[in-house]
Amino acid sequence: MIPPPHAPPHPSDEDQLAALGYTQQLKRELGFWTNFGLGFAFVSPVVGLYSIVGAGMFASGPAWIWALLIALSGQILVALVFAELASQFPISGGIYQWSRRLVGPRYGWFSGWIHSWTQIITFTSVSYLGGFWMAALFGRHPDATEQLLWGFGVLLLVSAINLLGQNPLKYSVNVGIAAELIASIAIGLLLLLFFAENDWSVLLHDLGASHNWNGSAAEGFLAAIAVAGWAFVGFDACSALSEEVKDPRRHVPRALLMSLVVVGLVIVMNAVAVIRAQQGVTGLVQVLSVDPLTPLVTDAFGAWLSKPFQAVVLASFLACAIAIQTTATRILFSLSRDQALPLSRHLQKVAPNQVPANAVLTTTLIGAVILCVGLNGSAVSTLIAFTSGGFYASFTLAVAAALWARLRGRWDPGLGAFHLRGWGLLVNVIAVMWVCFETVNIAWPRPQLLAPDAPWYLEWAVPLIGLGLTLTGALYLARNPRPGVPVSTEKTDTAAAVPQ
Repeated sequence: MIPPPHAPPHPSDEDQLAALGYTQQLKRELGFWTNFGLGFAFVSPVVGLYSIVGAGMFASGPAWIWALLIALSGQILVALVFAELASQFPISGGIYQWSRRLVGPRYGWFSGWIHSWTQIITFTSVSYLGGFWMAALFGRHPDATEQLLWGFGVLLLVSAINLLGQNPLKYSVNVGIAAELIASIAIGLLLLLFFAENDWSVLLHDLGASHNWNGSAAEGFLAAIAVAGWAFVGFDACSALSEEVKDPRRHVPRALLMSLVVVGLVIVMNAVAVIRAQQGVTGLVQVLSVDPLTPLVTDAFGAWLSKPFQAVVLASFLACAIAIQTTATRILFSLSRDQALPLSRHLQKVAPNQVPANAVLTTTLIGAVILCVGLNGSAVSTLIAFTSGGFYASFTLAVAAALWARLRGRWDPGLGAFHLRGWGLLVNVIAVMWVCFETVNIAWPRPQLLAPDAPWYLEWAVPLIGLGLTLTGALYLARNPRPGVPVSTEKTDTAAAVPQ
């Protein structure tokens, strides 16, 4: 149908970005499937499940599957709110930009501060864990120092790929997704259909896991919910690349929701498969295992699959690390473009291939410094726990900002391309309740999940690191009372829609 002559032309993505106060600097050529692939790689069924299955079984036995379902349900509510925000504010930086526009520059800066550090520490943690699989692929059983070197290898490889531009990024993510399909869906389905050792009723029991918590099954289940929270973070990566996606108002919300739901269902299916296929499943309840899956796969399919399995798991970890660093650099780019960080003039620079190269190098340098704590295995476990808590703290700030703006009439979600209609307020309220609960639950000290000789500060590390970031952020705000370039009046009117 040809529009009438007086109808205004449909604004381009660049015009919509200009209406929000920015000019196009990054290369806008990503479609829906690449955006979905980035979110899929970040959430990652392999990284999400393989990193925590041992802790989940130790916390609540086979019944931890229900903790996974609770965490997934809560995160879907958060993703629905994020989809509304991404539809109306399709800007790089995601949580930082949303919070800034819904509440104000100081609140937005603090959200971006917590979120960016969480992303960088997550990048470091996943690189370290990926180093374990890289070493295994080469037949190495490294000590603490060598493990650190393998982690450096992963970090540098991922950084080099991200510096090369969007095409290597897309290819790497596609390889990672292919590896995920093999390592999670294919192997999970085969285990579930042909190698079951336990019947379905095992999912209703903790098999004595309550003994790890002084006989309290409820305490163990709360710990399992805290552990499960790690499996369902990273879907917001889709929104961090909004300025590189074509038609982001429609594609980003769909990619964000689809990546979480698809990965979530795969993780739950694989968790069920692992529990049912595990011989001597009670042993996983009694001892906190780092890698219960490789022995399970080799026992089921034969030792010949050990190296291919390690290769596809490594590919999944590399794709996950690539997606995490990509997200972190876009958040730094968004903050520095608003002059909201030290050295913003350098961090906001875009290379000729339209990649924020200085932001990539900065995350690499900071990650390398943080990686040095890899000499202490317990410290790395603590960093992983913090990243989970950091994500939920960031989610809390974002969904709370959305609820506050919604109730005060500062934001009308109905003007976006995606909105929840009459269900929006209820979903937003429950999402706030969920992330507040899970943030506290993750931060709660649990010595049972640490080595017996771990120092006291590792038990309290999540709240201590959170307090440290809060205090340093407060000091920065004291010296910079209005961080970032203030958004002009017409662009802070959150009730205004992005041009259609």
